[in-house]
Amino acid sequence: MAPERFAQMAHPAGMSTGIGWRHPHYAQVLESKPALDFLEVHSENFFGQGGAALAVLQQARQTYPISLHGVGLALGSVAGVDPWHLDQLSQLVERIDPVRVSDHASFARGQVNGLNLHAADLLPIAFHRRSLDVLCANVQQVQDRLKRVLLVENLSAYVSFNSSDMDEATFLGELASRTGCGLLVDVNNIYVNALNARLAGSTADPVRACMDWLDQLPSRAVAEVHVAGHKDCGDIVIDDHGSLVCDPVWEIYRHALARFGGSPEGLASLVEWDTDIPPLQVLLDEAARARVFQTHAQEVPA
Repeated sequence: MAPERFAQMAHPAGMSTGIGWRHPHYAQVLESKPALDFLEVHSENFFGQGGAALAVLQQARQTYPISLHGVGLALGSVAGVDPWHLDQLSQLVERIDPVRVSDHASFARGQVNGLNLHAADLLPIAFHRRSLDVLCANVQQVQDRLKRVLLVENLSAYVSFNSSDMDEATFLGELASRTGCGLLVDVNNIYVNALNARLAGSTADPVRACMDWLDQLPSRAVAEVHVAGHKDCGDIVIDDHGSLVCDPVWEIYRHALARFGGSPEGLASLVEWDTDIPPLQVLLDEAARARVFQTHAQEVPA
């Protein structure tokens, strides 16, 4: 059941807005209780049977719905999902009863010289049938264990595979169709990829390319959208989540709202900020800007 504060909060019908809740803002959010529809945290930061971190999360859950966003399931790994990791996530889901659970279309686990290793990174996967089979099997295993729909996020990727035989949007659409999972669309990730494609020689307009990418996705599968900042290093653009959302990403976000915002299941929007974390008010202002775009999207005739 949603907390009473959530039920009373005014926001565009069918849409919700939250921020990534990071350690520097734990105390201030708990004390000031800003008007947010949900908080999103990294699942792995709250694994374990107890401790201060879990107590803080349980306290926040008394006021806000919580979205659990994972970075370690490594859903695209041929080695499969780590049983310990899935056990910990399952226990956390039971304790928190999150509004959503998500992770990435990436791999990280594998065997080297007979040892099981985890790369501790979100490594890209090839978009072909064999990797799709692996990803589908692992996503289904997680959903069966958690007894709920998992959202799977697209990556910002700095390499690609010659063996890919379909584009990323088609690949993710197939994943959603085969497993019934939802999709978490990170708008900043697709823009970073488009900018890096331009650095590699693409002549496509990055914003238009991102909108075309969004248009290929099955609209009913998309349940959440992320926006964030990135860093242009000259010869590469890095998805560092360390700055304000730029105007082109907001433009693509508005297109995402028009494309996915009419779903009867609703659409959540999240402002991510993970490095060089600013004062809380900066994140709240970004969330407020997202809410303005949501309201405008609902005022525009379909």
